[in-house]
Amino acid sequence: MSFVRSVRPSNLVILAALPFIVYLFAASADYQRSLRAILGVELGSGAFVPGFLLLAVAFSAGFAVLVLSRGTLAWPRLTMAVGLAGLLATAAILAGDLVHPFIASVVANGVDPFKSDLVVKGATPRQLTDAADLMVRGVEAWLWPAYAVLLVAGLGLTFAGSRAPVPAESRLRRAGAWLLGLVNGAGLVFVFLFAHLAFASGLATTIRAAIAAYILAAMLGLVWVGLLKLRYTRRSLYFFAAMTLAFAALSAWFLMQPRDNYVLAGTLEGKVGIITGTPSGLIGAVRFGQYEGGPTTETPVRTFVTPEQAIEAIGRKEDVSGALLPAAAAPADWPRLWQVEALNDRDRAAGITFAVIAIVAGLLTFGGFLHRRHPLSIGSEFIVDTIRGIPMLVIVLYVGLPLSGALKDATAGVFDPPNLIRGIVAMAIAYSAYLAEIFRSGINAIPAGQIEAAGSLGLNRWQTARLVILPQAFRIVIPPLGNELIAILKDTSLLSILSIRDITQRMREFQSASFLPFAPYNSAAILYILLTLAAASLISLIEKKYDTKHR
Repeated sequence: MSFVRSVRPSNLVILAALPFIVYLFAASADYQRSLRAILGVELGSGAFVPGFLLLAVAFSAGFAVLVLSRGTLAWPRLTMAVGLAGLLATAAILAGDLVHPFIASVVANGVDPFKSDLVVKGATPRQLTDAADLMVRGVEAWLWPAYAVLLVAGLGLTFAGSRAPVPAESRLRRAGAWLLGLVNGAGLVFVFLFAHLAFASGLATTIRAAIAAYILAAMLGLVWVGLLKLRYTRRSLYFFAAMTLAFAALSAWFLMQPRDNYVLAGTLEGKVGIITGTPSGLIGAVRFGQYEGGPTTETPVRTFVTPEQAIEAIGRKEDVSGALLPAAAAPADWPRLWQVEALNDRDRAAGITFAVIAIVAGLLTFGGFLHRRHPLSIGSEFIVDTIRGIPMLVIVLYVGLPLSGALKDATAGVFDPPNLIRGIVAMAIAYSAYLAEIFRSGINAIPAGQIEAAGSLGLNRWQTARLVILPQAFRIVIPPLGNELIAILKDTSLLSILSIRDITQRMREFQSASFLPFAPYNSAAILYILLTLAAASLISLIEKKYDTKHR
């Protein structure tokens, strides 16, 4: 009965319904197929589970020893048992070949299947070539023995340092803690956040996207709050005024660069040839007849790399009858329909960008002067208020599609993140505004007298924030932070609009292929309920740990 009372009421309802849910998935073939498709269970993925479990146990045990041995060795038997479990898992990794299929799957799914020579072309699920498989085995031949040595060394140093008169000051224990933390922490991050999990790729995508977006949103939220707390000084105002003038000068310099002459030559009977690098404004003007004497209907266009190619195509009397060419390259005997001067796209984009920055900096400077506030504080407040006024789906679409596309074009394809990264950044930006308000309310709840006392003790602003304000504010904001974690976990379903194959996207794909009316939706709903209840239980444990009301 004590166990039943300790369970949250909502979780108790789920526990009561769990036998029915298990029976539903065990008895119905439709629900089994739906669950496999939504979870992302690939063919033959059962061979990867033992390797994943061994690595997870080894890394978790090594990291758990670090946590359990903090300060004095409060639970010596438990710590030794956990360390022994890590050693046994490591021994199993070294003795058998259970981990290799999992690592091979991770490598195969971590490269581009169309460009990489490491995978077999057209194979589903992805498979390494024989040469690539031998290469991976060669890496594993020294990687796992090296990990075993580091694990044994870390455990040995930790237990040896824990026997010192003052364990917290033992150098051996500190060295062991650093060794265990770095090695096993990196392993845990790799296995749970980056490695491809072929036996649950859809579920892993959802959880990883939620965790990554939440962490990034928290960091951005702290940045917004930090900027909001900046103090007003005349020096900052003068700096932003000078920066405004500098960006305005840069904008004027780019926008005043010499123009290039272009000529629309030939006829409009067929398509109009467009040369790569032609200003986009001129292309739109030619297509839609936005020039003097232009047609009222849309003009079809065709792209060429060089002016010579366009001239040759017109000479061969293909479907091209005219071309928008640089004035120097246009034949003198061709009819000229339109002649114009235009700034190239690179200088124009740079000029407009610097002009926008100058306008924003000028507005922040003017606002800071009027309200006696730091310009960045006003900027932070504007960002938070603006983001909270835009729907989540709009932010996901805007960041994932046009903004990412513009950055890709501006960097000539160098900056082209995958859709998952775009979705994570979009959700982090959206939620950072809400987390910033939560952090701000928690910080404002700290009595001003404590901050003044910290200053009288000689602590600077950073030390006061780190040692006095943030620890207390963290306890206050745990409940609302937990609510945001649950919200962001559910809102990862919006990432399916970017074709990210999370739980929702896989549900839609399976439903479209199977035409089942209820099984896919019910399976996805049950998965989301279990995930949110698990998150709520974790938050409840954290709240109890840091609850100071009854202390």
